[in-house]
Amino acid sequence: PNPITAAPAMAVPSKLLKPVSLTKVASRYLIHQDSLPKLPVPELRQTCQRYLAVLEPLVSDEELEHTRTLVADFMVPGGVGERLQKGLERRARKMDNWLSDWWLQSAYLEFRMPVVVYSSPGVVLPRAEFQDRQGQMRYAAKLIAGVLDFKTKIDNGTLPVEYMVGKPLCMNQYYQILSSCRIPGPKRDMVVNHSLGKAPPTHVTVVHNYQFFVLDVYNSDGTPLTVDQIYMQLEKIWNSSLQTNKEPIGILTSQHRNTWGKAYANLIKDKTNKESVRAIQKSIFIVCLDAPMPRASDEMYRSRVAVQMLHGGGSRWNSGNRWFDKTLQFIIGEDGSCGLIYEHAPAEGPPIMSLVDHVVEYTKKSEMVRSPMIPLPMPQKLRFNITPETKKDIEKAKQNMNILVQDLEMKVIVFSHFGKNVPKSYKMSPDAFIQIALQLAYFRMYHVCCSTYESASLRMFRLGRTDTIRSTSMDSLRFAQAMDDPTKTKVALLQKAVNAHRVYTDMAIRGQAIDRHLLGLKLQAIEDLTSMPEIFMDTSYAVALHYSLSTSQVSAKTDCVMCYGPVVPDGYGVCYNSMQEHINFSVSAFNSCAETNAAKLARGLEEALLDMRALLEQTPKAKL
Repeated sequence: PNPITAAPAMAVPSKLLKPVSLTKVASRYLIHQDSLPKLPVPELRQTCQRYLAVLEPLVSDEELEHTRTLVADFMVPGGVGERLQKGLERRARKMDNWLSDWWLQSAYLEFRMPVVVYSSPGVVLPRAEFQDRQGQMRYAAKLIAGVLDFKTKIDNGTLPVEYMVGKPLCMNQYYQILSSCRIPGPKRDMVVNHSLGKAPPTHVTVVHNYQFFVLDVYNSDGTPLTVDQIYMQLEKIWNSSLQTNKEPIGILTSQHRNTWGKAYANLIKDKTNKESVRAIQKSIFIVCLDAPMPRASDEMYRSRVAVQMLHGGGSRWNSGNRWFDKTLQFIIGEDGSCGLIYEHAPAEGPPIMSLVDHVVEYTKKSEMVRSPMIPLPMPQKLRFNITPETKKDIEKAKQNMNILVQDLEMKVIVFSHFGKNVPKSYKMSPDAFIQIALQLAYFRMYHVCCSTYESASLRMFRLGRTDTIRSTSMDSLRFAQAMDDPTKTKVALLQKAVNAHRVYTDMAIRGQAIDRHLLGLKLQAIEDLTSMPEIFMDTSYAVALHYSLSTSQVSAKTDCVMCYGPVVPDGYGVCYNSMQEHINFSVSAFNSCAETNAAKLARGLEEALLDMRALLEQTPKAKL
């Protein structure tokens, strides 16, 4: 869904924006939530048949035949599949959403790789028009004020409900992105949201030179600070954090989750440390004031900013200037590079981009001159006592972060030849058009197709998160095979491939895709303590879940792009924002894999898009 952006607020005295009590909001929010349908449990036979169709382009005939036998056994009347299906249906009747808790646990909180690169997406914003510290502070102050303005809409329930294909969407994720934080555990993490307590937080955390500060952003009467007041407070923070010889305590959050879980337990044994960590976790969001990164050519600039947003550039640069567990961190470099990184457990991209659209518009507004200035207390610096053990943990985290930084290849491109306008002029879905171009680019590189993940929003349903759009189909494979064969007629195959993708997308957003249903059946088997059904132990299932292409369309009104790492060692992470007349892409891969090359796939994607347009231009529209 296209994130909505609220119309820019007129300059009004800030006391009119006083947050309203939560009870008033809750009723309005709950009325909307209760009116949303529950996520359905698809029919077992339908999912099994669609699963076999998904496997057809991915596995050999022999493997497919073997899987067909397993699926037939699974579906036998009165058999294991039917029993698990009934269990799922019972769960669906009892719960608001049969999937959301399981998904949060299995996809995020039990995932033990670092959140950096492997899970948390970054967002590159348009380059800001400043080149110095004053500009950096001024922009940061406006950005903070913009987020607080959006927070007021969340607090008093004036966020417009979003719609997709005419249906209202679940707005729950908007209530999860501020004042929340992930907390590491030895084997499983948790997410804590502080905005729903009796005394919601009134501060943001500001990090500069690896030092953390509590910045109160509300006056005692509940009104937010003005841009000028925030600016003056940021100046105080900057001036009292000039020494750079501090331990980068934040880099601990970049570790493997079990490692960080142990280090965390050690760290918070100390009372001062525990209080400092708690202040960071409770804050509304974090603002990272970054040191400038090494200069890069204009062509390389966006790719370099993308990695700054994703991991901070390593221990020599800004990786210690973060707290990666925090749901929302805005990053503002002294050189005008701006963006954010978010911890993925509480929310998907669209609510984040909606907030981004609002904030970017807000920073463009001319400021009101306000006086008189009331002197404000000095922001509180958070203290940490570093034991030899924590010092050792920090050194290890630095080493691991630097290895990860060296390993990630990131390519951000602006495809300037066309945007949504061209596919739309041929009555084709722009998203489907881009996905088929990606299939073509991958096929040209490897001469096979691969399991491809595109996230589909399930927000038409109460507490809905995502399901998988399977972009690889027999239709996409036939088109990719035919494209470079001069004997084949290709336009009809392109149309079929685009249409197959559109049909699968429609099925996914209506809760009828296969991936979350199969996951649910598998988790139901674990919960019932029965032996694992053979279809989940089958090679075909492993192939289906090995996403060499992990992709996402994240639409925003702002000319930005989201980026993230691959989800498998030999795969790619591809994210795109298609604007009217251009498309922003990010492509990532790991250097440690000899077979992958992000720059090459990005070039191949550009060629595929141009070749597909040329193909359409050669065919009279009447024949399309």
